[in-house]
Amino acid sequence: MKAVQKARISPDSAFAVQHLHAPHFDHNWHFHAEYQLFVVLEGTGTRFIGDHVEPFAPGDLVFTGPDLPHLWRSDPEYFEGDRGRQTEGVVIYFHEDLLGAALLSKNESLRIRQLLTRSTRGIQFTGATQQEASRRMQELPQLRDFDRVLALLGLLDLLSHSDHYRLLAGAGYTNALKAEDTERMNSVHAYVMQHFREKISLDAAAALANMTPTSFSRYFRTHANKTFSDFLSEIRIGYACKLLLEKEMDVAQIAYESGFQTLSNFNRQFRALTSYSPLAYRRAYSESGYPAQGMPRTKG
Repeated sequence: MKAVQKARISPDSAFAVQHLHAPHFDHNWHFHAEYQLFVVLEGTGTRFIGDHVEPFAPGDLVFTGPDLPHLWRSDPEYFEGDRGRQTEGVVIYFHEDLLGAALLSKNESLRIRQLLTRSTRGIQFTGATQQEASRRMQELPQLRDFDRVLALLGLLDLLSHSDHYRLLAGAGYTNALKAEDTERMNSVHAYVMQHFREKISLDAAAALANMTPTSFSRYFRTHANKTFSDFLSEIRIGYACKLLLEKEMDVAQIAYESGFQTLSNFNRQFRALTSYSPLAYRRAYSESGYPAQGMPRTKG
């Protein structure tokens, strides 16, 4: 997959909105020139925003700025032909010039300017903001003409006044990807997401990128802002969090199903990434589902 630069918005339209229904979400790591608002209505998996990695579930609502790499990778079971599993979401694309430079520079647009600036790291909205924004996003595809524009402006105003959000990508993250990098990183992402429950070696990942292990380690750290080992651990711990909340399995089973070879290593890495032991995590979130501020907090 190459870096997506094609126009997502018709030249005759102010912005684009799509109600998505598919067996799985787009599995390609990519970035584009448009701002993007995306809410997950159905489906689970792992979300990648810049250098940030964590699981997602229905209700996940994220605003990403231009050229910020992102991916909502559905869980492996969504690629296994189970027709009972589907994904659904609403996505909105727009350019900064939707508001016009003259209006955007005025005092009345201060909060919108601040919102757009924050989106360069990716913003996850939660709580009452997430609920109201999700409702409005689901209504938007049915609106026509200038009602659509007014609805989008109202949605951005709602988000700009909210305190129920958190930034995702690290403060120092910058997108160093080029077109050839997205294709290379996609092959690595796809391999890890297909095989993270198995033993994965650095040599195997490096071979996918057609690089030596040493070169690949440097390359991956530069573009992901973390080591390949840390990346793999985040994927496995995220899947373990999902199993802890959704399955009646003991911790040892979950450790094995998530790709860990020893229980002690699983417990150590789980606590390092979530600040909980596996059982404490299950107790804390078994009734409310995923944590109120999104999924388990990971490094990045």
